[in-house]
Amino acid sequence: MKNAVNWFEIPVKDYQRAKQFYATVIGTEITDHHMPDETIKYGIFNYDMENNGVGGAIIQGEGQTPTTEGATIYLNGGDDLGLPLSRVEPNGGKILMPKTNINENGFIAQFIDTEGNRIALHSMM
Repeated sequence: MKNAVNWFEIPVKDYQRAKQFYATVIGTEITDHHMPDETIKYGIFNYDMENNGVGGAIIQGEGQTPTTEGATIYLNGGDDLGLPLSRVEPNGGKILMPKTNINENGFIAQFIDTEGNRIALHSMM
């Protein structure tokens, strides 16, 4: 097994708002893959599918409820998570934990997204 996790889904209330938030904060494209009848709106983060990279999506639909409780998803903070973290609050999120040194394991931070989810970032710098 290469990765303990291979896919994640972040529930959202407002698909377009969340898509704009994550595209801006993380600096990546989110590709629409909605269900044909549009009852489920689905957007996939860019990831390295050819090399078994971990991928994920935002999802809006019945039963998809944003939360600050439960498992924490750590998104890739790039070379320095300070950059995406600096985009959280100007784009409608709220920082819960500032950039925090975890010694030889790099740095982490946590925030609440525009939808009410607790999400984290990780980087080595």
